[in-house]
Amino acid sequence: MKLLTVRHATTYRYSAPVSFGQHRLMLRPRDSHDLRLVEAELLLSPPGTVRWMHDVFGNSVALVDFSAAAAELAIVSTLKIERYALQKLDVPIAPEAENYPFMHSADDRSDLGRLRERHYPDPHGVVEAWARQFVLETPTNTFNLLATMNAAMRGSFEYRAREEEGTQSPVETLAKKSGTCRDFALLFIEAARSLGFGARFVTGYLYDPALDGGAAMQGAGATHAWADIYLPGAGWVEFDPTNALIAGENLIRVAVTRDPSQALPVSGSFAGEGAFVGLDVAVTVHEEHSD
Repeated sequence: MKLLTVRHATTYRYSAPVSFGQHRLMLRPRDSHDLRLVEAELLLSPPGTVRWMHDVFGNSVALVDFSAAAAELAIVSTLKIERYALQKLDVPIAPEAENYPFMHSADDRSDLGRLRERHYPDPHGVVEAWARQFVLETPTNTFNLLATMNAAMRGSFEYRAREEEGTQSPVETLAKKSGTCRDFALLFIEAARSLGFGARFVTGYLYDPALDGGAAMQGAGATHAWADIYLPGAGWVEFDPTNALIAGENLIRVAVTRDPSQALPVSGSFAGEGAFVGLDVAVTVHEEHSD
């Protein structure tokens, strides 16, 4: 078990005081068998009224109404989390799904629904062609297929941080052979969906062992994104193509959605004569060592 402290500070700056519309925050994870939320603090400046809700996916969402105009909006989330990892990478896939291709049960097909459907145009079939190159024989081992595809992205794509909001289309990421963690996660998801898997987008944080003398990872120091793939018998399994991780204990899940557009950590609006002049986001993840 790792005891981790996550601090996520977001600051918006304006040329003059503005009023703020309701803001939507996805910054708080849910307790589970692999992640326990020990403490959570949310600081807002200017002050605001917070209402908590669960979205359609069951994520914990804060809706904030701010009480005053300001030239600067600061949102600081601090989490203390216990992260429980697998003792070893053990993915007990049901016998009928151990080899690809396989048929989902009627219940799984119904429940996965749109998570098995592709969401982005691929008029020339380049995403599906990229995915199918990893199907070396039929049948092939299901887990090895996904693991190979996950590792291939780390080896053949260049990680490039990008300040602009939004996510590249999978076709664009393939063409550029570069992107952010969000871009890589979305390409992996759409590639898996093209092969018939149920897949969803995961947003959260990444603990970088380099902070404690370990190997450095890509995507630390900001919010991170990866993919969940549903495997019968094993359930949802995390694949991080940015770092070629599978079910890694360094992944700190906050929210899961069907599409990246539904997983913005902070979203909202402002009105007034002031113009937007800048945004600062700072994320730190540290491990707390017991004495």
